Order: sequence, then structure tokens, then C-alpha cells
Amino acid sequence: MRDAVLSPGKRIRPLVALAAGELVRAKPAGPLAVAIAVEYVHAASLVLDDLPSMDNAVRRRGRTAIHLAYGVATAELASVTLLARAFEVLAREAGIAPDLRARICRELAAAVGASGCCGGQAADLAADPAALALDDLESIHARKTGALFVAAVRGGALAGKANEAALEALTLYARNLGLAFQITDDVLDLEGDPDRLGKDTQRDAHRANFAAVLGIDSSRALVTELVETATAALTPFRGRAAVLADLAGYVRDRRS
Repeated sequence: MRDAVLSPGKRIRPLVALAAGELVRAKPAGPLAVAIAVEYVHAASLVLDDLPSMDNAVRRRGRTAIHLAYGVATAELASVTLLARAFEVLAREAGIAPDLRARICRELAAAVGASGCCGGQAADLAADPAALALDDLESIHARKTGALFVAAVRGGALAGKANEAALEALTLYARNLGLAFQITDDVLDLEGDPDRLGKDTQRDAHRANFAAVLGIDSSRALVTELVETATAALTPFRGRAAVLADLAGYVRDRRS
């Protein structure tokens, strides 16, 4: 569990949770609990993604994949335990009002389950790359990748008692950011440096992905468009969302 969570990574999801909390002037403890919970969920999903039954990956974040380092059974147990720990952290955080704690837990659970990461992964595994339309690909990754970005941003904001108008704007931001992140991942899988990425490339060549469907140049153009839309969604906050805007720019420009 420690290796999965504390291995070197970008921590984009917890960062957007913290930034959303700061945006609505939340006390730090609440958004921090959301950020930790989201990172536990993300780390758990990476352990599962790397299993032989999924992507059969050898490296993750520059280190040996958890199932190769400790065995498949231990990797599976570590992943389930990290998921449980995520909700434990949220449920005991006294800095978040009880009704909002319950709402954040509910939204994070939905982001993990059939309507989120797990459902998206199942659809990805079952898809025929040759028959997959662009809309289908977007739907898969809205669940597989985007749902956790949405839960992170909304959770951080809810910890600060954000109103529904703020949540709506932040949700639009997160949906576009999550899709931009995934498309960039697909591009990097085709042309990225494995040592810089900390994982092997060309792993998704057997699956439908944005870079394969659209091509590299069109994929990068779509990322730029999505980031612009995400940043525009922050307009109601009148400049107070600079950190979220900067994180969107980082997602657009990242090379690892």
C-alpha cells in the first residue's frame, strides 16, 4: 500500500481537490481529507490496471509494478484496502459537516463504481477498437478517467460548503480537464519517453485510443480546445481560480 501511494507521481487529482477547496475558502482539513482519499482511490486503480488480467504492466511511476514486486494476491488486497481507507479518511474528518461528508462519500463511490472508473474500465476491455466511434471513446474515458477528476474537484469544493452554481462551474472544468488528461496520456503512450514517463509505452496499441483514432496533431489540438473550455468554466470566479487554471495548463503541456 505504501509503495502504491507514495511512489513518485504527478498528484494532479489531489491538487485539484485542494485548489477547489482553496477557491471556496474552505478550512484546510476538509479538502486535504478529500485529496488524500482521492489519491488512495487513484493509487488503488493503478494497482488494478497493472494486473495481468488488465494491462499486464511491468512498471508504474518508475518502479516495478506492485503485483510483480509482491505477488498478484497481495496487489489485489492492497488495492481493496486502499479503497476502504479512502472512505475511512473521509468519514472520520470532523472538519467537514456530516451531511457534506456523506455527500462527498456518495459522489466518490459513484466515481469508483459502475458509473465511473470500474464501468469505464469494463467498457474499455470489452470494446472492439475497429468498431469504436469517437463518441464511444469519449464515453468510456468520461467514466474511466474523468469521473475521478470530477469527484476530486467537487469534493474539495463541497468541503468548503460550495453552492450549486460553483459546483456546476467546477464540474464543467473537471470534465474537460479529465478528458484532456486522458488524450494527453494516449499521445504520450505513442510518442513519450518511457524513462521520463516511468512506465512502458505502446501499451495501449491494442485498444482504441484518441491518438490512434484522431492522430497526434488532432489529438493535441483537441487537448488545447478542452483546456480552453475548462479554463473558461472558471470565469465566474473572477480570477480567484488561478491555481486551477494553471493546473489545466500543466495538463495540456505535460510530457510525463
